[in-house]
Amino acid sequence: MPNIRVLIVDDDPLVRTALAHFVSRDPEIDVIGEAETGLEALAYLEKDRPDIVMMDVQMPEMNGIEATAAITERWPEVRVLAVTTLDGSDTVLPMLSAGASGYMLKDSSAESILAGVREVYSGASSLSPRIASMLVRHVRDSAPSAATADLEALTEREAEVLDRLAQGMSNAEIAHALIVSEGTVKAHLGRIMSKWGVRDRVQILVMAARAGLVNFG
Repeated sequence: MPNIRVLIVDDDPLVRTALAHFVSRDPEIDVIGEAETGLEALAYLEKDRPDIVMMDVQMPEMNGIEATAAITERWPEVRVLAVTTLDGSDTVLPMLSAGASGYMLKDSSAESILAGVREVYSGASSLSPRIASMLVRHVRDSAPSAATADLEALTEREAEVLDRLAQGMSNAEIAHALIVSEGTVKAHLGRIMSKWGVRDRVQILVMAARAGLVNFG
């Protein structure tokens, strides 16, 4: 299996060096480049495609939220993992809504950062109940409601999985609640992603919130 290719985007060179050091400790992860601003990140992606972009939020010229939105629109196969010092709803939620697949704080342990990269790469990153609730409210309050007719209908079981996802449950917790295997939950999530044209659990939740299909919190 090929290594996970990572681009680190942060305006602080010391942070870039530290993150590169943490991530490079894993033999299955390669840091293929660094960028100082969102604009530099976009220029890099014009030339090469990482699997994961580790993205700071506050940067000059183009911030991480703007850069994330541009990346996920132009290169939907590239996943963004926010890595920042900011943990307020005014940062977390716009970043996730812009397309980030995960959100980590810079003071996280090296092991947690590595786990975050792997989770985002696999599409299996989960949200805490607090973040899931905040995300649903943020999307519904800030985005025009999308017509549910625009989304392919879910089966009853897929809708049950979506409901648990909106409660911030992990795949394992959903499996336990529905008395099915974790593999079955992943299969249901995969079918929802395929039906709605999204790439991960966070974007399933964003799409469902926009359409008014979930109202957690």
